[in-house]
Amino acid sequence: MPTYEYHCEKCDRTFEVFQSMKDDHLTTCQDEACKGKVRRLIGTGAGLLFKGSGFYITDYRSSNYKEAAKKDASSGSASSASSASSTGPTGGSASSGSTPPKPAAPKP
Repeated sequence: MPTYEYHCEKCDRTFEVFQSMKDDHLTTCQDEACKGKVRRLIGTGAGLLFKGSGFYITDYRSSNYKEAAKKDASSGSASSASSASSTGPTGGSASSGSTPPKPAAPKP
C-alpha cells in the first residue's frame, strides 16, 4: 500500500497517510482542532533499495552455465591472440576494407 502526502490549506500542515489505492482521498485535516480542507500532493515515491546478496542476474546462474562461460572466455582470449598475429606492420588489419580482397585474375 502506498503512502500519500496531504497538505491542509487551513493550518498549513503537511502529513502522510498510509492507505490503499482503492480508498477515497482524504478531504479534511487529521488535526482534531483544525478540520480544514486538505489536498493530496504529488509525491516522487520512495526509491527501491535492494540490500544483501542475490540481486544480480549472475547470482542465479547454474554451475553448468558458469563453467561454460569460463570456457568461452578462455577460448575467446586465445582467438584474439591469433587475430593479433594477422595484423599488418602498422598495427592495423591486414585487409584495408571491410570486404575481403578479390582474387587475382587468371593469367592468359
